[in-house]
Amino acid sequence: MSNISNFVKRLRDIMRNDAGINGDAQRIEQIAWMLFLKVYDVKEQDWDIDEDNYESIIPENCRWSNWAVDDRSGSAMTGDTLLNFVNNTLFPTLKGLNITPETPIKKSIVRTTFEDANNYMKDGVLLRQVINVIDELDLSDYEESHAFGEIYESILKELQSAGSAGEFYTPRAVTDFMAQMIDPKVGEQMADFACGTGGFITSWLKQLEKKVKTTEDQAAYGTSIYGIEKKQFPYMLCITNMLLHGLDVPKVYHDNSLLKDVLDYTEDDQFDVILMNPPYGGSEKTEVKNHFPADLASSETADLFMSVIMYRLKENGRAAVILPDGFLFGTDNAKVAIKKKLFSEFNLHTVIRMPHSVFSPYTSITTNILFFDRTGPTKETWFYRLDMPEGYKNFSKTKPMKLEHFDPAVEWWKNRQEITIDGFDKAKKYTADEIVARTYNIDLCGYPHEEEEILPPKELIQQCQEKRASLNADIDRILAQITEILGIDLTEDEK
Repeated sequence: MSNISNFVKRLRDIMRNDAGINGDAQRIEQIAWMLFLKVYDVKEQDWDIDEDNYESIIPENCRWSNWAVDDRSGSAMTGDTLLNFVNNTLFPTLKGLNITPETPIKKSIVRTTFEDANNYMKDGVLLRQVINVIDELDLSDYEESHAFGEIYESILKELQSAGSAGEFYTPRAVTDFMAQMIDPKVGEQMADFACGTGGFITSWLKQLEKKVKTTEDQAAYGTSIYGIEKKQFPYMLCITNMLLHGLDVPKVYHDNSLLKDVLDYTEDDQFDVILMNPPYGGSEKTEVKNHFPADLASSETADLFMSVIMYRLKENGRAAVILPDGFLFGTDNAKVAIKKKLFSEFNLHTVIRMPHSVFSPYTSITTNILFFDRTGPTKETWFYRLDMPEGYKNFSKTKPMKLEHFDPAVEWWKNRQEITIDGFDKAKKYTADEIVARTYNIDLCGYPHEEEEILPPKELIQQCQEKRASLNADIDRILAQITEILGIDLTEDEK
């Protein structure tokens, strides 16, 4: 395909003329299911050669090479014929594929990928044009396949500005930095229990690939990942991403990580490494809390995921997790219980405070990376504030965060020292006792003199609710201490 970098623009230009496509989110979803079928078809051709008597789970008439490929003889479906086939044959067939517990993952992913997928296009001629552009990709050619991997990254980046779909994308600079500091080892298994489009998994594989030397290493590389994604669209993007990265059996599941009792997890459910950006600010059904011990049953999604992470990290395992400021300063009962468990059973050795707007334009909430391992209780925790790079006031779509912006943190990581600038701590070490004395408020080495930022209403309300809950918890605790010292029993007055 000539000028592969023009791929997304060509598709967008065609789809703009279709009345059924409403905005970037639908446009990207439309491209996604076609890309999946194209990539899966290339994989099936390989499996057909490598395996004796390979049988596709997709009926012959629905395989990409049998309905989508245009041999320019004039026989390819187009117009209403194509539209009718896609809507009334292809989608119902793929959504209704017979799956059993014995069905191999590489086959069952076809149905799970299409369970909630949609064809938005209403013009069969334009649909034919889009299919032809996608089919021009020669994914059997190593260089072109690799180049397309880069193009796929640009498609995923577009999610940042595609309405509500933006929640699935963590900037690649952040996932790469976290994977780099975690330092994967061949033979380890990593997990992401809300994996979105597979950003952390991709960064993990990129770091691990450098250490693959033998065929045994290669086999371990292919089975080193585990992902769960609740929403169908990012799940589809993730599966395609994994197939593009050469994982024939991507262990990524369309499921909700919060719907299992955490106390039921055994060693078989645990992993060597967990890399995650848990969804935050979200709300789950009330019954979800029933899957957690009463003291850990928070109403905040990120808190619930922290509990899942702690129950599913192996002995001596390592984790790097992104959490919002609300987790750091929160002193409501559930947050304190979660942090108490974290400090008493895990070694929270490093917290990297990230600058604001890292996740812009999706959210303005400031976030942090917590690095911890399961080697025993925390003795001391280092906090490091990563400042905005010189020349940047904000990160944005046109000026996103880059991996090199983490260089100061990487340098400091190798040679840790306390740093104070203009009377404010930039890097400082705190003992576990000091943190307990702060009632686990770990909002430390924050950003001084920050201009007040006007948040979108929903985020402003969320931040106010978190701060109110934290203040109420502080007031209740202090009142309890005062009444205890004075020997006053307030329940007597109530009688």
